[in-house]
Parts: sequence; structure tokens; C-alpha cells
Amino acid sequence: MRAKAFHVVYANWCPHCAPTAVEKMKLAAKELGVPCLLYDIDTEQVRAADELVKKHGDWSPDYLIPQVFVEFEDGEVKHVLTGYPEGVEYTRVAVDNLVRSEMFRTLRAQPG
Repeated sequence: MRAKAFHVVYANWCPHCAPTAVEKMKLAAKELGVPCLLYDIDTEQVRAADELVKKHGDWSPDYLIPQVFVEFEDGEVKHVLTGYPEGVEYTRVAVDNLVRSEMFRTLRAQPG
């Protein structure tokens, strides 16, 4: 399967999100030649963010951020990361592991 886009639910004030997850996901998306769509929960994008998390992510009324999703060309949306409340370093390691994961290696290997 080929990636169509990355989706990141985040807040600018959150150190788990910006720059920890947002910047690395932007770079990964650029590397794959797909858009990285950002949903800032402190803006009018909150409704779209909530719907994405409700439908595909780790939902609760006070859900954790960041949450990262991969949308595939066939329409499937896969939740691939939720930030760790234990500390920014835990989230940073999780993001690093994600971009080095087998799934991302497979996405990189897809013909453009």
C-alpha cells in the first residue's frame, strides 16, 4: 500500500507535539512525497481533529496529543502514534521508532 498523506493532531503549546512530532512527521512526509496535514486543536480545526481521533485514534473527551495517522491511497486510515504523558522524551523516542519502523521502510520502498 502507498501512503496518500500523514495527519497529525497537535497543539502548538505542547512540547510533545511541536516540534517533537510535527517536525519529524513533516520531514517523513516530504521524504515520501505526500502531504502532512496538521490539525491544531486550539483552532477551528478542532472539529476535524476530534472526528479523526474519534474515528481512528485513541479517543477520550480529553484525549492525548499528538496523535499521528497514515492515510493510504485505498482510503484506509491507520493510527500509528499517540504521545506519552510520562514525558516528552518518551514521545520523542516513539516518534523516532515510528519513522524507523518496518511500516515506514515499506512505505519508502514503494515506487513513486
